[in-house]
Amino acid sequence: MEEKNVIQALAALAQPVRLQVFRALVVAGPTGLTPGVLVEQLGVPSTSLSFHLKELTHANLVSQERDGRNLIYRAVFEQMNALLGYLTANCCQGEACLVDSSTACEC
Repeated sequence: MEEKNVIQALAALAQPVRLQVFRALVVAGPTGLTPGVLVEQLGVPSTSLSFHLKELTHANLVSQERDGRNLIYRAVFEQMNALLGYLTANCCQGEACLVDSSTACEC
């Protein structure tokens, strides 16, 4: 993962509502969520939610798919895992870390 993409992803997540939206999509897994469900779950106005989803999509942390009349948003797990990998690439000066490597999401 390139540094500019890391900065863009971290900047997108560095806002409380966007972090909540992303975490909700991670919990939803590959099924994803519609904006209506996100509005209900998070109590965010729909106009505000669309702005935050656009920012997360632009950072490639969230994907959007049309299913009939609905939009389905999903976390991009590959990007999330790449970001986590970048942040921990040289953890512990190359020594084995105490964290189990099975924490990467396989969704």
